[in-house]
Amino acid sequence: MPLTSWVKPGCLALLAVSLTACAQSPILPAAVVSPPAVQKELTSQVLYQFLLGEIASQRGELKLSAEAYADLAVRTRDARIAKRATEVALYARLPPLALKNARLWQELEPTSPKALQTLSSLLIGSGKLAEAKPYLQTWIKTGKGGEIFMQLHGLLARQKDKQVVSDLISDLAADYPAEAEARFATAQAAWQAGNSSKALAELDEAIRLKPAWSSAPLFKAQVLQQSQGIDATLNFFKTYLAAAPDESEVRLAYAKLLARSQRFDESRGQFEWMAAQMPDNPENYLAIGLIAMQTKDLDSAEANMTKALQLGHPDEGSVRFHLGQLAEARGRFEEALIWYQSVNSGRQKLDAQLRVAMVLSKLGRVEPALAWLAKLEPDDEAARVQVVQTEAMIMRDNKNYSAAVEVLSKALEKMPDSADLLYDRAMAAEKVNRLDMLESDLRRLIELKPDYAHAYNALGYTLADRTPRLQEAIELLEKAIKLAPDDAFILDSMGWALFKAKRYKEAADYLRRAHDAKPDPEIAAHLGEALWQLGEMTEARQVWQGALQDHPENEVLRETTTRLMP
Repeated sequence: MPLTSWVKPGCLALLAVSLTACAQSPILPAAVVSPPAVQKELTSQVLYQFLLGEIASQRGELKLSAEAYADLAVRTRDARIAKRATEVALYARLPPLALKNARLWQELEPTSPKALQTLSSLLIGSGKLAEAKPYLQTWIKTGKGGEIFMQLHGLLARQKDKQVVSDLISDLAADYPAEAEARFATAQAAWQAGNSSKALAELDEAIRLKPAWSSAPLFKAQVLQQSQGIDATLNFFKTYLAAAPDESEVRLAYAKLLARSQRFDESRGQFEWMAAQMPDNPENYLAIGLIAMQTKDLDSAEANMTKALQLGHPDEGSVRFHLGQLAEARGRFEEALIWYQSVNSGRQKLDAQLRVAMVLSKLGRVEPALAWLAKLEPDDEAARVQVVQTEAMIMRDNKNYSAAVEVLSKALEKMPDSADLLYDRAMAAEKVNRLDMLESDLRRLIELKPDYAHAYNALGYTLADRTPRLQEAIELLEKAIKLAPDDAFILDSMGWALFKAKRYKEAADYLRRAHDAKPDPEIAAHLGEALWQLGEMTEARQVWQGALQDHPENEVLRETTTRLMP
């Protein structure tokens, strides 16, 4: 077939003038630029190489296209052809050829920022950091305001020897002592190399050079939190904001860290400060509302969330969901239904739909609750699992445990390896005395998720509480504690297993730790019983009476105190 028959009509005339884009339809993705003009003499060989490269690209033969362009770049020594050759080789995933072309491109355009960046990147990708250094130095000189220093972290992120990277960036930054970005890049590299003290020193200098730049204090907070802990980080935030009170991004990070540290009053104070400064920002009111919920200040929570809704919070569905939670917490179930049903979009949509069913169940409308769930159309398996779990929960809440087992069993036929469904069926099976099913499900769950501490815990507790297999139970619980050493419920399980084994002193030690971590009524019942066996009746009564004040209807607690305490 003649070569000219592969080219669109009129294209050869365009090539004869400037060899600009041969085909109007793109031959490569937008990331690869249109073919450049060639200002060298239009010989038959140049025309052939150009057409070969373009036609090969159209036909998806990227390797052939890249090789044709590489040859054309050498023949023409045109910088734009060399650039094109580099890009095509990169798209064809031919790094050595791309590097060869990039060297030519940079030789032809020695101060081109794009050529320098591309050549530096390819050399770094090949592990040739020392060779890349002079090109990086030249590239940095072409930039303004330290902008190139902010790209170095991403460029060097895949290098395994972090100390070599740190030394390289330190050398590059040495010529720019007054550039905050240079200090920031040095800090990033030092932190990656494990040198937190150098990172902090460089960040302090960056903050001094550019005090209104939030990136430096935010990164310093990250380094501090990982190297010195939360208290040091909070102290830094407090000091920094005293000098720069208007840095809203830093204040937001401070407020969030206070909340994560459960210092809710201080966190709320920060959000209220931001709300006073930015009264039209709905995010601050939602944050205040959520913190107020945590501290049981329900009136304030409702007022602030309503304000967030009125101001047009971008995630309206989440605000409506939280207002539903508030109404539910106050026992205003009909109002909660209205809020939950109004969540028509957003990440809380499914949660709101599931809460509708749960609230209907609380109102005694079990059949409408189940009918509501049946109408839902989950998007994926994770959502289907949540719907099934909610249905089973409604069954359990209404003490219809056999129906819960049946619902979960049907779902497991379609999703046999769902960890959540296996765990839930095991818990329901215990209620109908199907310990064989419980053990089978939990052992299968342990196979699927060998690091799932609560599977070991549930099986160990059940074996201790319901069977004579105490040593096996203790061994399972030892594994659970290794996986989650501070979990109060696992500590309680171990304490109860030791109690059953008549190791009362050890049992009381575990149960005290569990109760200190979480004063749950069932943990209180177990702790009191262990103390009772040790003859410490006064402390046992104190533990039980404290729990009964907050949980007078708890069945395990009432059974224990009725049996042991006159």
